Amino acid sequence: MIRSMTGFGEATGPTSAGPLRVELRTVNHRYLNVNTRLPASLARWENEIREWLRGSFERGHVNCTIRWDQEGGSAPVSYRIDTQKVEAYLGLFRDLQDRFGVPGTPDLALLTRYNDIIVRVDEMEIVEEVQEAELKAIVREAAVRVVRMREDEGARLDQDLRGRIAAMERALAEIQQRAPERLVSERKRLTDAVAEIAGDVRLDANRLAQEIALLAERWDVNEELVRFRSHNELFTELLNSPADEPVGKRLSFLVQEMHREANTIGSKANDAGIAHLVVTLKDELERLREQAENVE
Repeated sequence: MIRSMTGFGEATGPTSAGPLRVELRTVNHRYLNVNTRLPASLARWENEIREWLRGSFERGHVNCTIRWDQEGGSAPVSYRIDTQKVEAYLGLFRDLQDRFGVPGTPDLALLTRYNDIIVRVDEMEIVEEVQEAELKAIVREAAVRVVRMREDEGARLDQDLRGRIAAMERALAEIQQRAPERLVSERKRLTDAVAEIAGDVRLDANRLAQEIALLAERWDVNEELVRFRSHNELFTELLNSPADEPVGKRLSFLVQEMHREANTIGSKANDAGIAHLVVTLKDELERLREQAENVE
């Protein structure tokens, strides 16, 4: 069963420093790309968190947000003054007065215009340090829930992809049926055309047969049909792969190969009915491509 690269999962758990909430959001990406947003007190764990997530995901863009769980009973958010910035601002004001003789003195109204001197502080960030095992357990739990959602979404993708393959198989069967018919009609058309031009002159049946044989060789799409069906079979085999085996890249490659065969069939068509069926193939292939890009 395939997995989608779209998913969401969250987990909340206790730590020695208070309850933590981990949120994971994943979307499709050619490779595995992990972005983290962490409280300052957990910044030192960034590399470890990335490694833990790599153990759960093979492909996709993963956004990991970790914050202290205020609703879980931790201390309320508070604020503090960044004294270093206040001193820096006051120093600049004094320098301004000394160098240019600007009258007046800085007051609270002036300083509060600089909102970067007031810093938000989560009280939980200044207490005991979180233990690795505690943090890892919460991150892993969130990852498990994301994987579960990706598998559920993968089941829906699987149904859609199989439907596309079945539709293309029907189109290929119709093309295979129509391909010999167009040679019969073309033979009749050439025979009638030559007869009309030649009048009473006797037709060279061997030469006419040679021309028909050349047309049959140029218009033969049997090899393309065989290769296309082979790609369909391999595509279906990949859909049946174990869920923990990433197959998205191979599916996308197969779609490219199918598109190449469809183009070749279209160039050899010389038949309105086959041309319409090739359009159907390409339409299904485009939808197949879009869906396959979201498979892990």
